[in-house]
Amino acid sequence: MKQDEDRLLWYPGNELLLRDIVTAENCHLYDASGRRYVDLEAGVWCTPIGHANPRVLAVIAEQSARIAHTGFSYSSQVVEDAAGEILSLLDFSRGKCVFLCSGSEAVEYGVRVAQSITNRPLLMTMVDSYCGAYGSANRKQEDEWYCFDWSTCDRCPDSKECNQDCALWAAIPYDRIGGFLLEPGSSSGLVRFPPGKLIRKIVDTVKQRGGLLLVNEVTTGIGRTGTWFGYQHYRISPDVVALGKGIGNGYPVSVAAFGSEVTERLDDKSIKYAQSHQNDPLGAAVVMEVIRVIRSEHLIERGKNIAALLATGLREISERTSRIRAIRARGLMFAIELEDDVASTTQVHDALFRQGFLLGRRPGVSVLRVDPALTIEREDIRGFLQSFAEVLT
Repeated sequence: MKQDEDRLLWYPGNELLLRDIVTAENCHLYDASGRRYVDLEAGVWCTPIGHANPRVLAVIAEQSARIAHTGFSYSSQVVEDAAGEILSLLDFSRGKCVFLCSGSEAVEYGVRVAQSITNRPLLMTMVDSYCGAYGSANRKQEDEWYCFDWSTCDRCPDSKECNQDCALWAAIPYDRIGGFLLEPGSSSGLVRFPPGKLIRKIVDTVKQRGGLLLVNEVTTGIGRTGTWFGYQHYRISPDVVALGKGIGNGYPVSVAAFGSEVTERLDDKSIKYAQSHQNDPLGAAVVMEVIRVIRSEHLIERGKNIAALLATGLREISERTSRIRAIRARGLMFAIELEDDVASTTQVHDALFRQGFLLGRRPGVSVLRVDPALTIEREDIRGFLQSFAEVLT
C-alpha cells in the first residue's frame, strides 16, 4: 500500500481518508470491503444528479461510439445543439459559447475575452473569490485586478446606501475598471453570500460605464443554490458566465458563455487559447443530458425541498449545542462554521467519516461543507443529522 500511496500527488491540507473506493451509485460510495459511505459533497460539487447517473452513462456510451473528439477544423451537430441548450438557459440570444474541460479554464477564457474588449486596465472581484487555478484569474495581480474587501459590508444597515459617503465604496477606482467578476456564493469554499444591495450597486455602476459583468458559476450553478444559477438570486443580467463542475456530473467538461453584446464587441478579435478538447462532442453531449435530466426530473425543486429538511435539522442541532457558530446556506449549498478550533473541527469531520459520512472540510478554518447531489435521499439527510448531533453533543 505504501508504494501505491507514493505514486500520486494530492491537494495539500486534505488528508486522504479513503483509498479504495471501487463503485458509486447516486450519493453512495462503496469501498473494497463493501462498506458504504454517504457522499455529502457531491465529489467536489461535481455530481448534482448523483454518481453513475444511468442517463448520463448511456449518453457517454452512445456518443463515444459515434465520435468523442474532434479537431480545430471540424465539428459535430451535437456541439451546436448543446450550445443552444446553454444559451437558452442563460437567455443569451445571439450569444456564443465554448466547451472546455475545467471550471478554471472557463473562468480564464471569459477573463481573456473581457480583457481583450475592454478599454480599461482592471477587472474587479471580491477579495475572497476563488477565480481559478491558473492565469490572470488566479494571480489577480494589482496591474490587472482590483480586489474589493467586503468583509464589513454584510453588517452594514440595509438603509445605508453604497455611495461616496462610504470610504470602502469611494476607494473603488471605477474609472479604471472594465468588468466585474462575481462569484455568487462560494468565497473560496467558505460559502459566504455578498449582500444583494452591494452587488446590484456594483453591477449597475460598472455597466453604466460600459463595463461587463462576468459570473463564475462553477460551484453555484446547475441548481446548486435552488435556482439554475447563483446570480439569479441577485436579479442581475450577466454578459459572461463560466460553468464547470456540475455541468458534467463528474465528466470533465466546462463552458464559457457570452451574451450578444460581448460577441458583437469581439467582432474579429481572436482569443488565443488552444486546447485539444475544445468543443468536443462527448463533453457537449454530457452537458446536454445533464440539463435534460435536471429539467425532466424537476431536480431543482426537489433540491430545495431537501435543503429545507437539512436546514431545519441543523437549526435544531444548533439550538441544543453551543458548538455551532453559524450556518450559511442557499439551496443545497451549506457551510457549518463551528466554535471549535481547527483541530477540533477536524476531529468532528473524522468522526463523521468513521460513521460513514463524507463532508467537505476547508483546510485551516473551522468550517464544514454539506453540498450533496440534488438526488440525495431524505433518509441519508436524516442519518447525517442524527450522527452530527451525536458527534457534537
